Parts: sequence; structure tokens; C-alpha cells
Amino acid sequence: MLNSLCDVPGIRLGHAQDESARTGCTVILPDRPAVAGVDVRGSAPGSREIEALKPARLVQEIHGILLTGGSAFGLDAAGGVQKYLEERGIGYDVQVAKVPIVPAAVIFDLAVGDAKVRPTAAMAYRACETASYTETRLGLVGVGCGATVGKIRGVQHSMLGGVGMASWKSGQLVVGALAVVNALGDVIDPKSGKIIAGAKNDDGGFLNTQQHLKSHLLSPFKSWGNTTLAVVATNAAFKKEGVTKITEMAQDGLAYVIRPSHTLFDGDMVFALSLGDEQAEVMAVGAIAAELVAEAIVQAVRVSNQMV
Repeated sequence: MLNSLCDVPGIRLGHAQDESARTGCTVILPDRPAVAGVDVRGSAPGSREIEALKPARLVQEIHGILLTGGSAFGLDAAGGVQKYLEERGIGYDVQVAKVPIVPAAVIFDLAVGDAKVRPTAAMAYRACETASYTETRLGLVGVGCGATVGKIRGVQHSMLGGVGMASWKSGQLVVGALAVVNALGDVIDPKSGKIIAGAKNDDGGFLNTQQHLKSHLLSPFKSWGNTTLAVVATNAAFKKEGVTKITEMAQDGLAYVIRPSHTLFDGDMVFALSLGDEQAEVMAVGAIAAELVAEAIVQAVRVSNQMV
């Protein structure tokens, strides 16, 4: 086990980034069309093809997921994933063409690096070309290249976010999670209950965003540019209703370790993929997924801020 999303059989993961501009993207490519669901819990999401993931929609399976920086500009990068898949004959068959279904979600990183440089279709295509079954890189990679956490006072008082992963196996059943942490709130160590990454006060200590909100009930503030995204995958067989429930339960992972989460200024979103034939109960996989998402979030900030 790699403690990676790639531990789920049939998952390839690829990253591409512009380190000087502090932006990038990450692609998740299943070997076969995957049943997918999504839960959007934050109030400031940026996304593509999300409506198609609802249980009552025609298309039942997807062919890839893109997580990207660049805010709404970054959604254009999904075309690169579609191009890569179309060239390989992968997509929803509409007789005259095969249309790759590639849901995408964004984080806001424009205030961190060069706001004029955003992930492009070419960058996403490169991420597809480099995608592998053994990808284990963490921290400031791919979509996490420009991620930050704790931005109630602005980016200048924040810490580094990034990409984290975790996985779990019992018998032949595997569940994996990837998270990119770009949250308004602080990240909490679930064992100690203490803040390990988040907004700083003027003396360099932790501000404690939750307490700050309690003491600034009427103070106007604007904290653009926050979102935590996660992708959960399993080799258990589920229909759309099942994976959708898993995404809802997996959102608890954000609440376990980010305070506050799901805010007005966050676009928090969790995807789930089913691409196997193992048998498991939805509630069990959802509970496991929540733990893995929380673990991935903590791991992301530990690696990016060199705590490990």
C-alpha cells in the first residue's frame, strides 16, 4: 500500500504545475468508466459537469476528474483532459463521437503567484501524459502548488496548504482519498485538538479563526479564494445513489479537521468514484471515507509546511 489514491485498483493520478506562477492541476483517470457522485457543501464553488453527476441524470459514468487552480479560468483546462481521452477512444458514445465526461472543480490561487498565469488545456494534457498507478507526491504539487490555509486575515497571514492522500484496505476492499487544502479555516490535529496550520496573528502565533469569528460578529471582512476539494475512490460496486451518499459522509472529514469548514467563502466539494466489483455497505465506506479525507487534509499541511 502506498497510502495513495492510486491504491484503489484502476486509478491513475497525474500532476502538472507552473512552480514560478504557483498554480497547477491534478487529474484522476480511471481505467474504466466510473460511477461517480459529488457533494457541494461550500458556498463559493467553481465547477464543471457537476449537474450530470446527480443520480437522476442520464449519464451514469465518468471518464476522469480534473482538480485545478486558476479559479474559474482554470476550468478551461478540462478540455485538455477531454482531448487526451478522445484521442484514445474514451468517452460517452453518442454514435457520431465519443464524448469524455470530465467533471472539474477549482481552487482560487490567483493571489498567491502570478494571477495572469492559469492552468491550461496543455497543462492538463501533460498531467494526463504523466499519470501513473504509483503516484505518491504530496504537498505543493499539481492543484496544490498554490494552495494556502487560514486566510481570514488574507494570504499574507496564511500558511501553506497542498495535496494530501490516504488509503485503507481490508481483504480485497480498498478505499482511497485525495484532498487539496486551500481553506479559509485552520487545520486541526485530530489527536491533540490543536491548530497545526492556519491564520497567523501579528506575533506569528496562531490567530484561531473560530475564536476570531466569535469576537468579530459584526466586523465586515472579505476572504476570497478558499476551497477544499477531495476525491474518494473505491473498488466496491455502487450505483449513483450510493456514491452520492459516500460523498455526503466524506464531507464530515472536512469538519473533523478544518475549523470552520463549508463557509460562505469556501467552495468545498467532494467527489466519489466506484470502479470495482467488491461488495460493501454504503454506510461503512462513507464512514471510512470521512476518516481518510481528514487524514489526507492533515497530511497535506504537514508535508507542505515541513512538519514531517
